[in-house]
Amino acid sequence: MTDQGDETGKRDKKVADQYDRGYDYTTYFDKREYENEAERIAIRELLDGRRFDRAADIGGGYGRLCLLLREYADHVTLAEPSQSQLDAAAELLAGTDIEQVRTQADDLAFDDASLDLVTMVRVMHHLPDPSAEFAEISRVLKPGATAIIEVANYGHYKNRRRFKKEGKPLPTEPVSIRTVQADEPDAIPFVNHNIATVIGQLAAAELTLQRKLSVSNLRSERLKQLLPTGAMLAVEKRLQQRLARTDFGPSIFLELRKA
Repeated sequence: MTDQGDETGKRDKKVADQYDRGYDYTTYFDKREYENEAERIAIRELLDGRRFDRAADIGGGYGRLCLLLREYADHVTLAEPSQSQLDAAAELLAGTDIEQVRTQADDLAFDDASLDLVTMVRVMHHLPDPSAEFAEISRVLKPGATAIIEVANYGHYKNRRRFKKEGKPLPTEPVSIRTVQADEPDAIPFVNHNIATVIGQLAAAELTLQRKLSVSNLRSERLKQLLPTGAMLAVEKRLQQRLARTDFGPSIFLELRKA
């Protein structure tokens, strides 16, 4: 599906199904065990001791995090725009009660105020302007409900140090991090965000920050070669809260409350 505006001048739909174009995302984490487990550590920390009725993982791909969410919620739905991802999820989630629905994050197939928990992980780096997605997440959450949104962080430690050395302020707008030319005219974006800007956008959608964690703080191919994954994760677990104040890591997890 290639989303295009129609003759009535309606808002162009965002292309959210690029993973239907022959890309097997199920292999993405084969060499990224550290990143995968670091994200699970963050979610467990933010949800520890809590229980939810209905939860949805927005843009959850092939269901990587759905089984984890099921430990905290009685009903879990994988909400994903890519049919190939959903086909892979059908195999991964076979024999579970996790539901699957094909839907885009800016037009969610859920009723108003119907969810107690929403997660959206590894989606923001495809959204230069996430305002429609934030509005939809706010719409489907019950008052007082929880959202956990992961943000690809442009203001991580290395960039902050570089910009400070150059005497320049960090950009407040999203920054494209695409390193190769897009292979199709409507190719999905790859951006990093300014965390303060995103928190402001979330507040405008009535999603108020409660906590944040700095995640994947040791992301480095050299460290992966030098240290066992278990040792890296033990350090990661201790650092996520400590480094959150400075938005140190490349990935920031935000826990939000619907007003």
